[in-house]
Amino acid sequence: MRSRWIVDGNNVMGSRPDGWWRDRRGAMRRLVSELDAWAAANREEVLVVFDGKPFAFEDTGDGIEVAFATRAGRDAADDDIARIVTEDDDPSSITVVTSDAALAERVRAAGALVEGAGRLLKRLDGSQDWT
Repeated sequence: MRSRWIVDGNNVMGSRPDGWWRDRRGAMRRLVSELDAWAAANREEVLVVFDGKPFAFEDTGDGIEVAFATRAGRDAADDDIARIVTEDDDPSSITVVTSDAALAERVRAAGALVEGAGRLLKRLDGSQDWT
């Protein structure tokens, strides 16, 4: 069975001090591109959820899905991520990537695993395997 990953996109972007705040859409595109490459190489399913106004992403592969929070405001993407995990038939097959303690607590209570944003970034940078 393939493992499934849900990435708290804004949380992960905010964990990398690379000037993402000067070009949020560009940072989102870079993160999606990195996740897409990893998903393809490892045959994993990845959903990345962002806060903010939706816009189109070009050239995403079959293993990645991009979503935007269904509402505006504080913790909007977190609420969507927690709902997705809670409503899933097999939440134990999901790993949520976030460093947000409150979100981590919510999804763990629903049965998902949690990985920190820093660990994900190391993996995307090639300095750590996903397995």
